[in-house]
Amino acid sequence: MGPLSRDGAIGVLHIAAPCEAGGLERVVHALATAQRRAGHRVSVVAVLPNGREDHPFLPPLIAAGVDVVPVRIRPRAYLREWAAVIEICRRVRPDVVHTHGYRADVIDASAARRLGVPTVTTVHGFAGGDLKNRFYEWLQRWAFRRFDAVVAVSRPLAADLARAGVPAQRLHVVPNAWPEGDPPLPRDRARHMLAVPEGRFHVGWVGRLSPEKGPDVLLAALEFLSDLPLAVSVLGDGRSRAPLEALAARRGLAQRVRWLGNRPGAGRLFSAFDVFVLSSRAEGTPMVMLEAMAAGAPIVATAVGGIPDVVSSREAVLIAPEHPAALAAAIRGVYADSEAAAARARRARERLANEFALAPWLATYERIYRNVR
Repeated sequence: MGPLSRDGAIGVLHIAAPCEAGGLERVVHALATAQRRAGHRVSVVAVLPNGREDHPFLPPLIAAGVDVVPVRIRPRAYLREWAAVIEICRRVRPDVVHTHGYRADVIDASAARRLGVPTVTTVHGFAGGDLKNRFYEWLQRWAFRRFDAVVAVSRPLAADLARAGVPAQRLHVVPNAWPEGDPPLPRDRARHMLAVPEGRFHVGWVGRLSPEKGPDVLLAALEFLSDLPLAVSVLGDGRSRAPLEALAARRGLAQRVRWLGNRPGAGRLFSAFDVFVLSSRAEGTPMVMLEAMAAGAPIVATAVGGIPDVVSSREAVLIAPEHPAALAAAIRGVYADSEAAAARARRARERLANEFALAPWLATYERIYRNVR
């Protein structure tokens, strides 16, 4: 579409169908706001299939001065969505369209290509799940072959995409970066905001309540820890919430586990955790891991996806997925030896600063954009 400006600025149009909160949403926000600060022309299209007027994805972008274009449509109005993206591209005249998530990858990127706009996608990971979701992911993998550049947020994910037929010359590995932002709250204040009972060892779990994130594995692990004075805070929401709450009640965990839903600015609350648990079955480069590192929270995580590239045994306790007994033992180890856990957390914070800085991440994406022109 429009030529690059004389000052080297790039016109970038990000497109996503955002959830209320999540890693994908954090990445889009970090890219769009930082690219705007760097002088690029940045717009974000937010596809809102239920037409929601007060979606929490929008205000932080608007406050940062990013041009935000909501597309409010019915859930399956795909042709109308495609036509809306065509109209937006003609008006905005981007140099590159950058999509995030299967809906944007399959529908909206094809609209951009219809006008000859280069397309880039960031692949944040695959959830699996039911037959319908697996079909959507099959469509997404098929669509990747038509992109000018496909960015995987971890090395295992890149290997998966290569097996799916993405050409090597178009495939890039770019782990997520830490956008910093507001600092963590003081520990006492964060615990007060989460209403952590006095004298409890506080276990934090943050993420989408869906099978690939493994919240049920944490619930199973808690059965091995009935002798410890635990309070567990689950921050996040999703379709699995009601079944998980029922499961916790059946297992006698209702008094130990608090289901707190989505919390705006949840990253500032990680300082309330005595241990942050990530029990996922599959991951890319999870933003919640970077948030825990920034907050100095001791980490117990499954060694899946890109997690071992983010932390080693020097910075966290890594365990196998689908292993509640091992997860329980790791949590017990943090409880029993807080000094060792704090030392790992300090090293994790140092690694975050050294290896996940924002500037190199942005420079890598800028090179990708320029190479597809």
